[in-house]
Amino acid sequence: MSVIAAYYYNEGKRIREIAIDERVNLDKSRSGFCWIALREPTADELHALQATYHLHPLAIDNAMHPLCPPKLEVYNGELYIVAQTAELVGDRISYGKTAIFTGHNHLISVRHGNAGALGNLREQLEASPALFGQGVDYVLHAILHRLVDQYLPIFEMIEDDVLAMERRSLDDFLGRKEVARIFGLRSELTRFQRTLGAMAELVRKLVRGHFPCISAEVRPYFSDVADHIQRVQSMIDGLLQVLSTVFEASSLLEAQRTGVITRQLAAWAAILAVPTAIAGIYGMNFTNMPELNTTYGYFVVLGLIAVFCLLLFVRFKKAKWL
Repeated sequence: MSVIAAYYYNEGKRIREIAIDERVNLDKSRSGFCWIALREPTADELHALQATYHLHPLAIDNAMHPLCPPKLEVYNGELYIVAQTAELVGDRISYGKTAIFTGHNHLISVRHGNAGALGNLREQLEASPALFGQGVDYVLHAILHRLVDQYLPIFEMIEDDVLAMERRSLDDFLGRKEVARIFGLRSELTRFQRTLGAMAELVRKLVRGHFPCISAEVRPYFSDVADHIQRVQSMIDGLLQVLSTVFEASSLLEAQRTGVITRQLAAWAAILAVPTAIAGIYGMNFTNMPELNTTYGYFVVLGLIAVFCLLLFVRFKKAKWL
């Protein structure tokens, strides 16, 4: 059975457990409502909910799919919301889906994949009957708020790795593996940014829109969720810039180090060119070479080689090529 919990509440207090196909007599007040939570339900279970709560077939079909982008739809005055959960696994962000059916007196959540740390949310809400008793719209806010709160730890863990990589890039060359990791993290963050954008648009609709199942008193709570998403978006933007800076700085430092090595090689080549040229001249073995008969010719040539090499060495040293 994929039912996590299914209860009837009244005035913020749990009254009794219910079955997913049970028809509960609910009045028009907002104090009494049913909250049903399922994880990866079967088609039969979703169709039982559809028949009991008159859910729209298109929303039921969508809820069966494990992944789809965040969205908000209205069917006959009832909200259908898809929120995306996220969790960092290694260097990859694993995504899940929470589909939420919100009516006047019922809220049904269907989870796929990562649950987004919703496990203890029900207990926390039940501990505050005054707030919990506001109705399903407050529960909807609490679910979205909890899901969005799980985005910040993802940023913090990736940020620590990126800053450590930035420090290493200033001291040493980035290897092929680290460069590949930079591109991998940038790809993950870019996809995460698209998810955040879709979630932000979803919450903005809840803030600006007028829906029958969301009261004017609870609507400002969604503004707080929108602020959380915007803050994480800004942080991710900054982290993407840091990743680009790390790669660019590493490339510049590598080019600088390569230039230094090239200049050093060129300087030593110029210094060694002097004895090479002189040795090449005296290695031609011509018969008429006057210097060959000079008593001190060998020592004079060695002296000239040493002087020229020393002058070139001092010059290149001053130019900081060596």
